[in-house]
Amino acid sequence: MTLNFDLNANYVLEDERVLLRPLLESDYELLLPFAINEPETWKYSYLSARGEDGMRRYIKDAHDNKAAGKEYPFIVYDKQTQSYAGSTRFYDIQQNWQTMQLGYTWYGEKFRGTGLNKHCKFLLLQFAFETVDAVRVEFRADARNDRSIAAMKSIGCTPEGILRNNMPLQEGGRRDSIVLSILKEEWDSVVKDLLKSKLGH
Repeated sequence: MTLNFDLNANYVLEDERVLLRPLLESDYELLLPFAINEPETWKYSYLSARGEDGMRRYIKDAHDNKAAGKEYPFIVYDKQTQSYAGSTRFYDIQQNWQTMQLGYTWYGEKFRGTGLNKHCKFLLLQFAFETVDAVRVEFRADARNDRSIAAMKSIGCTPEGILRNNMPLQEGGRRDSIVLSILKEEWDSVVKDLLKSKLGH
C-alpha cells in the first residue's frame, strides 16, 4: 500500500466555515499584511514569514517543495469573515510509508481562538485518512510553544516525546521539538467524532 496522494492535483477542502485551496505564488499579496503587521506570529517558527522578504521566501519555499513532491501547502479562507486567514501544509510526505506531517500552520491574530483551526484540522485529517489513505499523521512544535501544543492535544493528538536540540532557531541556538501523532485507527474510533463534536465551539 502507498498513499493515494497526487501532489499535482488541485485539492480543495471546505465546509460551512472554511475553505482550503492550494497555495499559489500569486497569494503573496493576500498574506503580506500578516507578515508586515503581525511579526509575533512566527515567534516559534523555523521558517519565518516575517516582513516582505520573509513572506516571499515562505511562499517560494512552499511552492518549490510542492514541485519537488515533498509538500502540499494550502491557503486558508475564513468564510465567516470572508477573508484569508493564514496557511497550513502537509509535509514530509512519505508515499511508500503512508505517513506525512501536518504543520507550518499559522493564522492571523483575529482568527485565533475562533474555532477556525478545528474546522481546518477536521478537513485536513479527514482528507489524510479517508481520501489519500494515510495510516499516521505526525505533528511537531517547538517544545516551548504551549498554545500550539494545547491546540494539538485538543484535537486528539497523542504526545510521543521530545526531540532534543533537533532544529536551529532563527535567533540562534537550537530548539527541542515535541512530537505528537494521530493514527488511522484512532481517527476512526475516537478522534473524528471528538473533533466533529467541537466544531462550532
